[in-house]
Amino acid sequence: MTGRFVTFVILALCTLGLRAGEVRRSTVGFPTRIEGIVLPGFELEAEPLDRQAPLVVRIEAVYPHGTAFRYDLVYYGLEPGKYDLKDYLRRKDGTSTADLPSIEVEITSLLPPGQVQPHALAAQSSPFPGGYRTMLWIGGVLWAIGLAAILLVGRRKKRPVEGEGARPLTLADRLRPLVEGAMAGTLSTSQRAELERTLLSFWSQRLGLCDLKPAEIFAVLRRHPEAAALIQRLELWLHCPAPTDRVDIAALLAPYQVADARSEVPQPVAHK
Repeated sequence: MTGRFVTFVILALCTLGLRAGEVRRSTVGFPTRIEGIVLPGFELEAEPLDRQAPLVVRIEAVYPHGTAFRYDLVYYGLEPGKYDLKDYLRRKDGTSTADLPSIEVEITSLLPPGQVQPHALAAQSSPFPGGYRTMLWIGGVLWAIGLAAILLVGRRKKRPVEGEGARPLTLADRLRPLVEGAMAGTLSTSQRAELERTLLSFWSQRLGLCDLKPAEIFAVLRRHPEAAALIQRLELWLHCPAPTDRVDIAALLAPYQVADARSEVPQPVAHK
């Protein structure tokens, strides 16, 4: 067992020496991959990326290799020259990398020497936006003015026509959607409160019941010949909605056709 281990170590060191001693060549900007290079000591990681550095090194994979580690490296150069990849590696535990063998690479350029780089562009002030862009701005402003004029003139002409032919809304018109919602069971809490408040205010003022409590007013309305029909139906629908119930809603709302909805809304009944 001991002999096999010694043989394995010797072979690993020989492989390390052969791979570490090679000088690998590539061109500027071309990524080059080194697979399975064995490096001794604690696990390594690439130095943080420096935008000013002429070489970029990444570790793509790490595998345990006895007391060392085997790495897959990828590097590419940004400037021609000779570099040592170990200068771009560091240990994760912060210890020294002085025991690492050299991993020499050479980056060459495809451009012949003496190439003249172009001059940097000088910043200049932008010209005045004229021509087509100016026409677009002017057209947009004119379009907005025309649209505003059409809307304003159209509203002014439409209001007198609506006022002449429109029928004044009655309290029955206001109550109809609330009554239909109660029948269908779709009334919200606020709509139900509005319906009850409107009925209480209307009948308390009409029958002189302002001094009574709401419960007492509803007791009177259940026996009233005009109010009872709608009040009793609403009490039934609020507890058990009947969307398919065949009821003449117009007849139920007949007592409320005399009230003009545009007039002052009846005030809520004061609770005693």
